[in-house]
Amino acid sequence: MRTFRILVIPVLLSLMIFSCQEKKDYSQAITDGSYFTKAQNRVTETIIHDIFSPPVAARIYSYSSLAAYEVAAATDPTNYAPLMGQLNGSEPLDVKVPENVYAPLAALAAYYHVGTALIFSEEKMNEHRDAVFAELQEKGIPEDVFESSVNYGQEVGKKIIEYAKKDNYHQSRSFPKYTVTNEPGTWQPTPPAYMEAVEPHWNKIRTFVLDSASQFKIAPPPPFSTDPNSEFFKRALEVVEIQKNMTPDQKDIAMFWDCNPYKMNVKGHVMFAEKKITPGGHWMGIASIASAAAGKDWRGTVEALAMTAISLNEAFIACWDEKYRSRTIRPETYINQHIDENWVPLLQTPPFPEHTSGHSVASTAASYTLAQLFGDQLHIVDSTEVAYGLPIREFDSFSQAAAEAAISRFYGGIHYMPAIEEGSKQGQKVGELIWQKISTKPERVAMKK
Repeated sequence: MRTFRILVIPVLLSLMIFSCQEKKDYSQAITDGSYFTKAQNRVTETIIHDIFSPPVAARIYSYSSLAAYEVAAATDPTNYAPLMGQLNGSEPLDVKVPENVYAPLAALAAYYHVGTALIFSEEKMNEHRDAVFAELQEKGIPEDVFESSVNYGQEVGKKIIEYAKKDNYHQSRSFPKYTVTNEPGTWQPTPPAYMEAVEPHWNKIRTFVLDSASQFKIAPPPPFSTDPNSEFFKRALEVVEIQKNMTPDQKDIAMFWDCNPYKMNVKGHVMFAEKKITPGGHWMGIASIASAAAGKDWRGTVEALAMTAISLNEAFIACWDEKYRSRTIRPETYINQHIDENWVPLLQTPPFPEHTSGHSVASTAASYTLAQLFGDQLHIVDSTEVAYGLPIREFDSFSQAAAEAAISRFYGGIHYMPAIEEGSKQGQKVGELIWQKISTKPERVAMKK
């Protein structure tokens, strides 16, 4: 009998240790934000593949990240406040959190569910999700917990999709196309593809935080004129001169921040698209990089993604409102007609009006948000564009990165300086308003009630 006891005790201890180890492995299956970065990268790849415009891409990032964040908040209400109920037209979610939920898995499921619903190439998202879920199943998550978590995440995702369906996006798909006129100083399609104007009705999309698309009207461009002594002519001449005297670093900056999903290459009689990330996609990449650099856990990462995406979404709505109000002629068109008919910008001109600069508005709004989350002085090793053939650039602050993104459009020959200066002001106002009106912190939300 003594021998039996001696044998049984080590066996029981081994089973207990194994059981505890298995439980520990399961609880640590997802700790940081790396799985969410991978999911976001697949959304970015799919956005590029499907050629979504910068404003539409920001919408996709927003709802996908919001779905994941709502799971994060619902499963940790002490530290995170839900955004649903704070955002325009939203109500708090009425989805019950199950007892046997693994929160980060549920958040991933919510992200994939919404991201897949908002793009065209669903198979690309489904393939990635299935591979990630298979990898997580190998980490010891019990089957009932896995199923419960995925189901809960998908239910949250469905609620976010219901919310998204009411933002006027689908209705806007049938709105009339932009009509090009011969009115002096107004936007004209540009080479090489002479594409029609992108998203002329984007100011009709429901905002998350802004009272309206026109809440932050900024100074219009200088009055149009072809007089060599006019302000408009001088601003166009600035674009010509910077390209004549461009330094290697200025050229690198322009190329790094190109982010033009509509770039077309022409070889002989053949024209083909070059896949590029959107400016919003670049800043979502920076948000992921910043989260990792700051040592954020998965909830902190999802918070950064959601708030950055919302900032980008609001920025593009405000910017596009001004673009189609002022309908300003691009430098390429003006310079070819009135200064140098053979002049070509360093970067290809994107297919929408000039004022304000989307990069300036979006980058400033996103950088303001990231500075609120991490502090402005966070060193960033920006590798976002490496996958697209560009090198790493490093920044000592988010504001430095935003300023460089803004001026890159002047270096690239596709914007006059007023569009950059006023766009940056507009983006700052958008960013500030977002942090005044919504919060991820329960104590701040409570103070506003």
